[in-house]
Amino acid sequence: MTPRPGHRLRHPPTWPLYPGRRAAQWTIRRRYDVREHGTALVPPQGPVIVAANHTGVIDGPLFALFGPRPVHALTKQEMFHGPMGAFLRATGQIELDRFAVDVHAIRTSLHVLHHGHAVGIFPEGNRGAGDLERFHNGAAYLALVTGAPIVPLMMFGTRPAGGGKNALPDPGGVIDLVYGAPFRVAQQPWPRKRQLVADTSAALHARMLEDLAAGLALTGQTMPGPIPAAEAQEIS
Repeated sequence: MTPRPGHRLRHPPTWPLYPGRRAAQWTIRRRYDVREHGTALVPPQGPVIVAANHTGVIDGPLFALFGPRPVHALTKQEMFHGPMGAFLRATGQIELDRFAVDVHAIRTSLHVLHHGHAVGIFPEGNRGAGDLERFHNGAAYLALVTGAPIVPLMMFGTRPAGGGKNALPDPGGVIDLVYGAPFRVAQQPWPRKRQLVADTSAALHARMLEDLAAGLALTGQTMPGPIPAAEAQEIS
């Protein structure tokens, strides 16, 4: 699937992400010790897919506000309700229906990549243990369509051990954002068969598990464990 010739698709806003990033980073750093590792591994120009593990409610803001490049992250549509929705739309995040094939979200992501920007995705689908046990094929599909490299991002310290779905790290806590080397696949013309997407995703999954282990060793962090079962049902 690619944007059709003549298909009018509005590019997600970019300007709020740029001037406001420094101020937002300063605000977050006043509360948490955010440490970034491997930012030089993120290609400075051209399309890129940043694929991150997902443990805490603050992962999305960290995704968009930190790193060397602004990211248009695929964000579940439930987050777009109320005042938060206005903020997410203004900062160019991409609304995603997780329970159906969301053609608009796919086309928007491809549009962003075709115009040389960065798309963010959580392959696990929603927040949880962050151990990448669950892994969807979206990042692999976008890479096969566009040829964009996938940069793994491992987030540590964004939810306290045993914390619930909305738990925040303690003030002053260390948050580590660890980027891995780009995972590259050749752009594939249509038709892209399901087995090719699945095999590519499996290779990416294996690579990100290696990055997860390397990030834990580098930072000395530990994983927070699963979200309590009663609360996990609310976000699944």
